[in-house]
Amino acid sequence: RLEYLQALVTEFQVTDSPEAKEQVLANLANFAYNPQNYEYLRQLQVLDLFLDMLTEDNETLVEFAIGGLCNLCLDKTNKEYILEANGVEPIINCLSSSNEETVVSAVTTLMFLTTPQSRHQTTALPVVECMLRFSLSANRRLSNLASLFLEDYCTPAQVEEARNLSKHTAVGIPLPKD
Repeated sequence: RLEYLQALVTEFQVTDSPEAKEQVLANLANFAYNPQNYEYLRQLQVLDLFLDMLTEDNETLVEFAIGGLCNLCLDKTNKEYILEANGVEPIINCLSSSNEETVVSAVTTLMFLTTPQSRHQTTALPVVECMLRFSLSANRRLSNLASLFLEDYCTPAQVEEARNLSKHTAVGIPLPKD
């Protein structure tokens, strides 16, 4: 298994084909779903690869990278690694994606990354404002997930502060396209 994952990582690094990169990253994200692969993926620095891909212009690479991180961050060691690698900010930036899958994975990843120590980042005021907007989305999947985030991860005071602030501003993170 390690050899196969190593071959995927190597292929990702050496190929110039955007389509091949997308396919390899999708495969790595799928392997990130299995806890038996966590140690191998850490060893091969795939978490760093996923974090690096969050800032790419290619929306498909971003989608697969945030999906991979979402799959990995339920593991305590992976969660700590992502938090220590300053991964919350690029994950928050994924909330402004026009790709629904990217946004759903980003919200879910923020939920999984929330700890008493990281809560100040994962539930920062701009994130809470964003979740309030998402909770009003016609997209049921997104609105339900955002509502769950607001109820389970934010304090009533945070939600109220964000509500009051958003009454006074028209600037915000756009909703993803359906």
